[in-house]
Amino acid sequence: MADIPEPLPDADIPEATADSRKSRWAPLIWIVPVLAAGIGVWLAIQTILSLGTSIEITFKSGEGLEANRTRIKYKDIDIGIVKSIELTAERNVLVKAEITPKAKHLIVEDTRFWVVRPRITGGVALGLGTILTGAHIAMDPGKSSDSRRDFTGLENPPAITTDDPGRPFILRAADLGSVDVGSPVYFRRVRVGKTVSTELDPDGKGVVIRVFVSAPYDRYVTAATRFWDVSGVEVALDSNGFRLETESLTAIVIGGIAFEAPPDAPAAAPAQSDTAFTLHPNRDAAMKQVYTVKDTYILYFNHSVRGLAVGSPVDFLGVEIGEVASVKLDFNRAQSTVRPAVEINIYPERFSARLRERGPAYDPGRRAETLQRFVDRGLRAQLRTGNLLTGQGYIALNFFPKEPKVRIDRTKVPLEIPTVPGGFEELQTAVTNVAKALEKVPFGALAADLRRSVASFEITLKEVNTLVTRAHTEIAPEIRATLEEARATLNRAQGLLAEDAPLQGDLRSTLRDVSRAAQAVRNLADYLERHPESLLRGKREEAQ
Repeated sequence: MADIPEPLPDADIPEATADSRKSRWAPLIWIVPVLAAGIGVWLAIQTILSLGTSIEITFKSGEGLEANRTRIKYKDIDIGIVKSIELTAERNVLVKAEITPKAKHLIVEDTRFWVVRPRITGGVALGLGTILTGAHIAMDPGKSSDSRRDFTGLENPPAITTDDPGRPFILRAADLGSVDVGSPVYFRRVRVGKTVSTELDPDGKGVVIRVFVSAPYDRYVTAATRFWDVSGVEVALDSNGFRLETESLTAIVIGGIAFEAPPDAPAAAPAQSDTAFTLHPNRDAAMKQVYTVKDTYILYFNHSVRGLAVGSPVDFLGVEIGEVASVKLDFNRAQSTVRPAVEINIYPERFSARLRERGPAYDPGRRAETLQRFVDRGLRAQLRTGNLLTGQGYIALNFFPKEPKVRIDRTKVPLEIPTVPGGFEELQTAVTNVAKALEKVPFGALAADLRRSVASFEITLKEVNTLVTRAHTEIAPEIRATLEEARATLNRAQGLLAEDAPLQGDLRSTLRDVSRAAQAVRNLADYLERHPESLLRGKREEAQ
């Protein structure tokens, strides 16, 4: 067992003292773990903050989409990326994507997503840049304050986005015509908007068309604005003549809509968004003045009214005052007769346009009395043809003073306006009468007489031919001999009358003797005039 040393005395043991220099730095040792912890917390926070918002978008097709490659863009800026693509139980495409934190506030209840691919819509090529870069998902942020994480993607890009300035409007029409989503909207032939959507009315009796008019042109849409269809080429051949109208080449191909206020419309404030308007089939129908008063009359004709249709004009002295409301047949059981019955609508306000400032110019209660006065002056309705090519007809009201007086039935509803045959019907009647008169002509006997006359004429021609032949063979030689004798006689006469002919010399000598004799007689007459007594006494001798 080893010996245990004895303890030293207390005086030999040194006393421990605190090193104040080293204790000053001891707290600094804890800075390192604190900094490490702070950096860890900061990294954790940054990691949490850098995590994007996960969303799910359902599409019917995943054409052009790729996981970890297809981008989600807003205004052509990347705001997310597709993480995975898978099929759902409904055979749709489920796209799981991650949106960057900076765009997190854009993911709300009414946000819309769609795939941008190359396409042509509304006459404009869209998404051409994706031919090189590939398809991407575009986003249109909504205005809702509620967040959302699952969406149903649009199959086609929206016609308008949230950032587009302008206002939408609703149009109602009987049918869609050639208008489609993306069709342009024109104002004075300037493209100012486009068609957003088209759908049927809930009752199926019409269509609803939503259009968007861009700013600042939306201020031209007021309560008085009229919309009409300008799709394709409008060709009209009616009672007003031939018309060919179109808005633009784009409207011919994909249709279009135009709007404008009537020229005499009062100034009005811009219409509110989603204001409903009627879409008229053409500009004439849109600009037609709307009248509040309408009177209906009935017309009965005793001839065909072919060419007359609902909407055909009714004019009075050449001014259009109404339109045809219906064309039917009236069957009279008592007389077993059928005749055309035409109902017309007349707008009295067109008569009183110049009297509005002086108060109402038309009293509905005196309508029958007023009509009777016009009928007494010869007012009649007449069917006329407005276009000879198409046969389009119209109703003309005019005065025929020679027509017999007619009393109208004031208790009848609607009131009846007497009618007269049209010019074409009168011409047709005259032609028919002429045809009937021609049927009574004995064309057989006339033909026999004509044949006999022709035979007699042929005999006369033969006799004339025989006479001409005889004259040529018998009379002509004699005439030729006579002409030769006459020619010889003239030659002899010319020989006698020549200047060197003996007859000419004798004739000149004779004329000189006659001239001298005449001079002697003249001298004798002068002498007797001076000495008339010489007739009794004789010539007096001259003095020597």
